[in-house]
Amino acid sequence: MRTYEIMYVVRPNMEDDARKAVVERFNGILASKGSEVLEEKDWGKRRLAYEINDFKEGYYNIVRIQTDNNDATDEFQRLAKISDDIIRYIVINEDEDKTRK
Repeated sequence: MRTYEIMYVVRPNMEDDARKAVVERFNGILASKGSEVLEEKDWGKRRLAYEINDFKEGYYNIVRIQTDNNDATDEFQRLAKISDDIIRYIVINEDEDKTRK
């Protein structure tokens, strides 16, 4: 089983209910593809290092998952790429990151 950390930034001009629905939707995508959600963190609204699509802030969310295939991360990336609600994301394979150090 591989462990991944996924960080994504949701656009700041959304209502709280809509933002929570986006987070639940994307966490549900990960769970529906056979991954186990180990940890979920909502970092809240933070200032971006640089402006993205005219946004200076965003809501940061971090999810750690374990999975035995890449279906969950591939589907997450595919849908995050076409979603207007997510302005930036990154998927890190923690197992590979440990071997580099």
